[in-house]
Amino acid sequence: MRRVFAVFLAASLAIGLAGCAQPGADAATPDASATPVDDCPQASVALADLDLVDDVRAVEGGSTACLSSHAITPIDDDTAPDLPVTVTDSEDREVTITSADRILPIDISGTIASTVFALGLGDQVVGRDASTQFAGTEDLPVVTQSGHSLNAEAILELAPTVVLTDTTIGPKEVRQQLRDAGIAVVVISSDRRIDTTDELVTEIAGALGVPTRGAALIERLAGELDDAEAEIAEIVPADEADRARMLFLYVRGSANVYYIFGEDSGADSLIDAVGGVDVAEEIGWEGMKPMTAEALVAAKPDVLVMMTDGLESVGGIDGLIERVPAVAETPAGTHRRVIDMADSEILSFGPRSAEIISALARALYAPEPAK
Repeated sequence: MRRVFAVFLAASLAIGLAGCAQPGADAATPDASATPVDDCPQASVALADLDLVDDVRAVEGGSTACLSSHAITPIDDDTAPDLPVTVTDSEDREVTITSADRILPIDISGTIASTVFALGLGDQVVGRDASTQFAGTEDLPVVTQSGHSLNAEAILELAPTVVLTDTTIGPKEVRQQLRDAGIAVVVISSDRRIDTTDELVTEIAGALGVPTRGAALIERLAGELDDAEAEIAEIVPADEADRARMLFLYVRGSANVYYIFGEDSGADSLIDAVGGVDVAEEIGWEGMKPMTAEALVAAKPDVLVMMTDGLESVGGIDGLIERVPAVAETPAGTHRRVIDMADSEILSFGPRSAEIISALARALYAPEPAK
């Protein structure tokens, strides 16, 4: 079931991104180093030390969830890859990897690439997808076109020894073309949630012949998540009636795409992690489906969570309310309460899961005005 949802996500994101793309967008993707480390100073302050709101359900206006740094910190383990290794990927294919000298990690969220960098193998990465925009990747050639379609010619020019990808990016014919060219293609699970991060790391580390690095990264991420969740738990209202009713709304205005992300979409795990009430689950909304006015009004969200580019694609909060009049009939619309976060971060999970939920918690409980 979750694999089906991942396909839905890939389709909706690809449509939206294609609709938002500008001429030459593939040749000039955002500079990952453009955001200075202190661009989000509140991200480095303990949550309890910030100016917390009195009533999380009555906050007025939008806010942006942001990270203090866009860099990926590698683990302190330099064990050499033990190759060749044969793995069974998520499509039940047996794949033998003989070299990790030239790695191409590509998916729709940049999660695979961030995991490879966190494993300390960033120096071996030879290219990237359009969503991989963290520090250290800005000079890597982009191998996607028209949003998130794989460019076989561009990939073959890089001569990767192993391609790590998943079903959120395609077409599948290109993956087969790469196999036919003798490249090891490993299809990683597309299930992106906080509680599947360990599996993601295990799959990637195993394919690259660095299982001890994977174990070390899993241990580090577990500690970071425990710390983040404990910090958030201290300020979550004890009474569920006082907790923020939250809904993840995926929008691409230029393509007229409006989706609600519900149970098992990954967005639900974000909302749960920050102590919010996932109202999509309340109305029985599973996966990612086109939004209806009736569902939006029935959900009665206090807070809408959105991707930054998506919010900008409809002209901000005012434009959202104008394009989707049903928003005005919700508490979120009445209070103009929208939290946005960078598209390449908010559902990427992986090595940044703890930072992402901490950033969302700050925007929820100690909001800074949206930029």
